Amino acid sequence: MILENKSVLITGGTGSLGKTLVRRILAGELGNPRRVTVMSRDEAKQHAMRISYLNRKVTTDEVIYSNFQRSLAFRIGDVRSYADVCAALRDADVVFNAAALKQVPICEYFPEQALLTNCVGPANIVRALKEHAYPVQSVIGVSTDKACKPVNVMGMTKALQERIFTSANVEVPHTRFVCVRYGNVLASRGSVVPLFHDQIASGGPVTVTVPEMTRFLLSLNHAVDTVFAALQGGHPGETYIPRAPAATVMNIAQALVGDRGIPIQVTGIRPGEKMDEILVSEEECHRTVARGEFYVILPVLPELHNKMAAQGKGTTLLKEYSSGDDVVDLQGTIDLLKKHHLMPGEAVLVEGNELLA
Repeated sequence: MILENKSVLITGGTGSLGKTLVRRILAGELGNPRRVTVMSRDEAKQHAMRISYLNRKVTTDEVIYSNFQRSLAFRIGDVRSYADVCAALRDADVVFNAAALKQVPICEYFPEQALLTNCVGPANIVRALKEHAYPVQSVIGVSTDKACKPVNVMGMTKALQERIFTSANVEVPHTRFVCVRYGNVLASRGSVVPLFHDQIASGGPVTVTVPEMTRFLLSLNHAVDTVFAALQGGHPGETYIPRAPAATVMNIAQALVGDRGIPIQVTGIRPGEKMDEILVSEEECHRTVARGEFYVILPVLPELHNKMAAQGKGTTLLKEYSSGDDVVDLQGTIDLLKKHHLMPGEAVLVEGNELLA
């Protein structure tokens, strides 16, 4: 199995995706790793993460707890620091780069900070592998739908991250660089569902920007499925896209409010927001293929793209792929929220809004 006896480094591993990724790696889905290192700047989150595993000692799956005791390690460090990155990469076999500044308004106020984390951080990883020839086999870069046809700073910097990792396959041929790109995750910190839960608990109103706005209904586990698929099957320079149903934000709000009589208030679209989440653009669709449950965007660089195109695998998309393509109705929205245990009264959320149930 691809992670059996490997040393895994997860930058930004205390975030919503990082925590779910760590848990599933510790579960041994891709083999039992020799070491799993979580690198982040926040010692409080690292401590909370360590304690959460210790406190769940009795109920946690035996494999997860065994791997936690044997292989989970924490490192305080910042992807912005070249020295920190070099120290973390020395004995890594596989790297998941999940470190990011991802709050759209914050990135607009502090664009230079977004640039440092979202662009300089990935560039530091590439530079370290190039200058020191560390034996890293694969780097998986975590991106966002906002990198597709970007209209805000966060999206622009993540789009650059994708290209930094794509070009790295030419500069650092001994390491494979692959990206994943997905939209807002249902239960992740800062997403719409936890916001609506808080507003409902406070008695409302529940605020909706534009009723017709659509968002993918993607769970944290589906996001990790995409990361695992990219690790297992991705070729250099490819970008993996999950295929998922979507719903209007009004239907999400109505599904969560139910018959509580809580008002829903329309506030209007904010600068930097899109009506639909777009995961594959018109330009990219012509080099996008279907691979299993995912779409895969072939790399833009001809040195990489021609090799993939020659294989002639999959079906090319005929148009951009967005959350407006497959919108479920109100009942479908309710069913999906129930499936992921996200209806009020049944949601099982922990610090950071990670869904455990």
